[in-house]
Amino acid sequence: MNKIIITGASGFVGSNLNHFLKLKSFETLALSLRNKDWKNNFDTNANAIIHLAGKAHDTANTSDASAYFEVNTELTKQLFDAFLNSDIKDFFYFSSVKATADTVEGTLTETHMSNPKTPYGQSKLQAEDYVLSKEIPHGKRVFIIRPCMIHGPNNKGNLNLLYSFVAKGIPYPFGEFLNQRSFVSVENLCFIIKELLDNPKIPSGIYNIADDDSLSTNELISIIGQVMQKPARIVNIPKPIIQTIAKIGDVLRLPINTERLQKLTENYVVSNQKIKKALQIERLPLSTKEGLAQTFKSFKSSK
Repeated sequence: MNKIIITGASGFVGSNLNHFLKLKSFETLALSLRNKDWKNNFDTNANAIIHLAGKAHDTANTSDASAYFEVNTELTKQLFDAFLNSDIKDFFYFSSVKATADTVEGTLTETHMSNPKTPYGQSKLQAEDYVLSKEIPHGKRVFIIRPCMIHGPNNKGNLNLLYSFVAKGIPYPFGEFLNQRSFVSVENLCFIIKELLDNPKIPSGIYNIADDDSLSTNELISIIGQVMQKPARIVNIPKPIIQTIAKIGDVLRLPINTERLQKLTENYVVSNQKIKKALQIERLPLSTKEGLAQTFKSFKSSK
């Protein structure tokens, strides 16, 4: 039986991946890096490490920049060194598309010249650079996984904010922002990781992870309306007015600030062609709209 170490196993992605792999007959071991003695619990005979633990992007901008580097960069370095000195074959580092670009023109591929502007993205990129700077021993593989916005049943965040607009009957006020962005369902993400674990012929590398199709935020609002079986009202308030309100939100700590506005309305299309070519598949199991509908249905049932 394949034995898989998972850091961040109690988080949203970690708990879903842990459950998924167990159903597929993998043995999983949760490793908490919060415990300073974690090296004493490090199973050097496992088959793979999936490193999910990290400090998430704080859209409220209340986090100290150094905290990102302490967790996302330094802990990754320590864990990767432990991997190199072990008999473990595979190392999965969960980075982010934000490690390479805060904004995207066109479609983001793995060949993009990385230039993150936020401490979150910079801390992730520094960890990537460290991993890539090391010579990988023969027989080992290293995957840098760059997912876009991950969603799934009961996951909170910006999608829940969108859902609340429709659920409360509040018109969505950002209809003037015409955008396209990529998402990835946690189901498709788990499928990809399992396929990489199963196929030793897939080479090390950086892989963007996204669903097959991009959607506009206005389309998301329509999907929410369909799930709730109620009309989703979209209002076209002029962009300058919305942007001014968001700037006020930065100062007064309102639910809408400039960073949340960007997340909701930005163009951020991510190519998943490289990972699909590696897996030799044409489509991922769950379509973009199906996955998002599942997520929104979970919000409905939890209310």
